[in-house]
Amino acid sequence: MSVSHLNRVPMRLLFIGGGIALYFAIISSVALGPMDISLINSIQALLPTTLRSADLPAHIILVIQQIRLPRTLLAIAVGAILALCGAVMQGLFRNPLADPGIIGVSAGASLGAAIAIVLFGSLAQSYPQLLLFGTVPLFSFIGGALTTVVVYRLGTGANGTSVTMMLLAGVAIGALAGSGLGLMNYYADDQALRDLSLWTMGSLAGANWSGLVLAFGALISLFIVFYRKAESLNALLLGEAEAKHMGIEVQKLKRQLILLTAAGVGVTVALSGMIGFVGLIVPHLGRMMIGPNHKSLLPVSMLIGALLLLIADMIARTAVAPLDMPVGIITALIGAPFFIWLLIKQKGRI
Repeated sequence: MSVSHLNRVPMRLLFIGGGIALYFAIISSVALGPMDISLINSIQALLPTTLRSADLPAHIILVIQQIRLPRTLLAIAVGAILALCGAVMQGLFRNPLADPGIIGVSAGASLGAAIAIVLFGSLAQSYPQLLLFGTVPLFSFIGGALTTVVVYRLGTGANGTSVTMMLLAGVAIGALAGSGLGLMNYYADDQALRDLSLWTMGSLAGANWSGLVLAFGALISLFIVFYRKAESLNALLLGEAEAKHMGIEVQKLKRQLILLTAAGVGVTVALSGMIGFVGLIVPHLGRMMIGPNHKSLLPVSMLIGALLLLIADMIARTAVAPLDMPVGIITALIGAPFFIWLLIKQKGRI
């Protein structure tokens, strides 16, 4: 399916403007925090030692390079992954109301992560990388994949995919996952209970360089695969029957996209917990700006998602400073009214 490129110039302007906004947001994010560090010192701390104009205290360099910069980069990666997965899921279900959080995928992935934390938390003190690169991402992926398959099967019938059934299935899955999380909280020890609390509210406070390798590795891999499927997603917008007539193996495509979306959500849950509404808001904003062509929508969604979550994290860090509010609270405060507006706009169509 060939989609018109009438939006090529606006898209370039969007990338230029978005890139500039993201650059300033990164600088602002690195400079913000409970410790008062000037913007100049923050920028100098990012430079190699030979390029610094003055000697900086070791604690400033430590805070910038080991705390604020990893957190900033993690916000970018997680926001981009969530937006990317949201755009693909909305294209797959052909409805702007689809979202990994709304249909319960994030809840399923979070339950998987919680099970891993409780079962293997005692090993974390001796083998911290076990949770980061092993059990938590694996269990998150399994939980997200199972949830996605169940929601898709419940929401799909002879007449295609019903968004109403999909949302109702998401509510049911979310309730089941919530009861499972409550059970994990009941059996968790003090340290695991603390970790679970942060997981359920969504937090970027645990950012580190090891996690960034996983985050950006997943982001790059997902974008490459999803971008190659962009034309197939465009064809799906016309309907499954039309896509089949165009030679697309619809069921195979769905399975691939479902599993990859679950993997992406699993990685974000493993690294930052449940952060909702990014995958709902961002693709819709992208379509409003550049249209439904996934060749343009996917990279634009990544850019907007990274910027949105980075701004939300800055708000979370400064709103109740010196306390650190979970970023999931901020995205929910932004996303819930937006979702209500979407429901009103979609009234009569679902």
